[in-house]
Order: sequence, then C-alpha cells, then structure tokens
Amino acid sequence: MATDSSALKPGELQLTPVRRGKPPRHLADLDVAGRRQAVAEQGEQPFRADQLSRHYFGRLTADPEQMTDIPASTRDQLSGSLLPSLVTPVRHMETDGGSTRKTLWRLFDGSLVESVLMRYSGARERVTICVSSQAGCGMNCPFCATGQQGLTRNMSTAEIVEQVVAGARMMADGEIPGGPGRITNVVFMGMGEPMANYKAVVSATRRMTDPAPAGLGIGQRGVTISTVGLVPAIDRLADEGLSVTLALSLHAPDDELRDELVPVNTRWKVAEALDAARRYFDRTGRRVSIEYALIRDINDHAWRAEMLGRLLTERGRGWVHVNPIPLNPTPGSKWTASDPEVERTFVRTLESFGLPVTVRDTRGRDIDGACGQLATSGV
Repeated sequence: MATDSSALKPGELQLTPVRRGKPPRHLADLDVAGRRQAVAEQGEQPFRADQLSRHYFGRLTADPEQMTDIPASTRDQLSGSLLPSLVTPVRHMETDGGSTRKTLWRLFDGSLVESVLMRYSGARERVTICVSSQAGCGMNCPFCATGQQGLTRNMSTAEIVEQVVAGARMMADGEIPGGPGRITNVVFMGMGEPMANYKAVVSATRRMTDPAPAGLGIGQRGVTISTVGLVPAIDRLADEGLSVTLALSLHAPDDELRDELVPVNTRWKVAEALDAARRYFDRTGRRVSIEYALIRDINDHAWRAEMLGRLLTERGRGWVHVNPIPLNPTPGSKWTASDPEVERTFVRTLESFGLPVTVRDTRGRDIDGACGQLATSGV
C-alpha cells in the first residue's frame, strides 16, 4: 500500500515561481583540484576543501555545526559558498512496505524532478537509486510522462549528485526499513535523456564513484547510464575510461515503429544505435542492456521479438542483455502494459535466440511510478 508523506498545502506547487539563471556553484560541481582552488580564492588553506569533502561525501552532511574540525569563524562562510542547498524535498511517496520511496524535488529555480530509492533485500542486498538528469525531456517519446513535458533545462552536476547524497542519507539514517545501509547502484533512468546532458552526467558519475573523500565511493560497475540512442555520445562515453553499464532504450526493432515511439530514431536509425552499443561493448568490455518497454498491441508482437533477436545475435554473442519492461502507464494515456501471456511469449521468443533476458521489476505503480508523473500532476 502506498503512503504519502507530503506536508504541502494544496496549490503550493503551482505557486512556486520559476527563476532564471544557473544553479549556485557547489562542492560536487568541482573535482579535487577545483575545490582546493575555490577555497584558496576565499583566503583559506586548500586543505579546508578536503575537510569539506569528507563531511559532504563521507559523513553526508552539509551542516556547518557538525564540522567541528573547521574553525567556527570560517565554517559558515565555506559551507555557505560551497554547500548551498540545491534540491528541496517536496513530497515523498512510499510503497513495498517503505522499501521503495519516490521523491519529488524542487530545484533552486522552481523546476521539479524526481528520484526513486529502491531497497532489495536478500542474501546480497542491493540498494538502487534512479536519478534525473534533466528537468523535463526533449526527446518527445509519446508513451513517456517526462517526454510529454518537454525540456525545461539541464541539471547541473551537483544537482544530480545531490539526489544520490540525499538517498545515501536516507539509508544511513535508517529511514528505509531494514536498518542503516548504503547505496550500491545508481541508474540514470529518471527524468531526462542523460546523453543530452553529457558533461554533467559524466562529471556526476565521477563524483559518485571517486573514493571518499573525493566522492561517494560507489563502484563504477554499479552505475547505469541510459540513452534513447544518441550515437555520437555513446561513442564518446566509450572513451571516458569508465566501467559503467550502457542501457539502450530501444522499444522497437523496426525503424517504422521506432520513428514513432522514439523520435530521435529519425536521426539515428535502429542499426546505427545497435552498432554504437556494440562498439561500446568492444571498447569497455561492459555488457550492454537493451531496454524494451512492452506496450500492448504496439510493439509486443512475437514477430518483433524475432526481429529483435536476429538484430542482436547477428552482431555477436555475449555482448548484450535484454530487459523487457512492463509499461508503467501514464493516467489518461492510450499506452498501457502488455498482457502477461503476450509478455511471456515475447520473452520466450528472445530466449530462443540464446539471449539472456530479464523482465524488469517495475516497482511503484501505485505511487505514480513512471518518471515524470508526479512532476506532471503537480500535486
């Protein structure tokens, strides 16, 4: 059963003005050298930047009162200039007994974005946070709530990182049932097209994966960056020296349908996107995930599964993993999830090609689980 921990008054979201300009500079926007330079510019010793980093990335605090190793005369100035508040929680919604928490955040300019924290218990516990990289999205995919909003703006490196730090605090403070824990996985599958905000997404990935105190110390192999198929950006990511997983949101194996479902396909066709994904595997050794939202009577036909199987296997074996995703429908939309038997047939057809297939565990249907739904509803 879903619970709503919002403390908002009706209409509060609509009354928040949108300001123009860039987000304030934040410690997480800067690499180690940049942080030391920023501190030195304020007349402080560069090692103060390392202390700030230990508090923010290691102890997960931006509260100057807790920074007792920094002189009281300077801690307010340093924290105020390098640890500004960038994301403000507007609403939490929880389901799965509290192990799934979706948060609506307000950015400094009034823009709204979302993240989802998911705790999976078991012999090897996994805690995944799904983060946004843009306010809105410019890709215009018709079945996606965010895609129908249009693009408001790119998020900064620190705004992206702040979602993860906030999730890490929730885990460390024991707010998620199961006791204190830590985030093990980050997926760029929230609002926005990550590759369209390439520089900030890569910088944020480095902040998340650099060892403390430079960053959060999350393993690179636990990070997944999704894309609808921006081919030049895929090739660029392959040369970054990162060990992250690439997820290609394909959703159709034929150009005719994908032109409709994923409009960027009119620029880079299915074959071009798959070839770029294969090159990513060749350069990094990291197996690519093919994301495929199953939409009833639209893209869930057995013949399309056969076509997808042929396209993937003709590019080799062992380089790809297919993730069919039962669509989280947007209220009022004609798009809805496939029937369970149709889904099973689709999966069996792919498996007949020797492909590894895992149906995505779609949490949060009862808390507006599709990314963009809370921001769109404005409640």
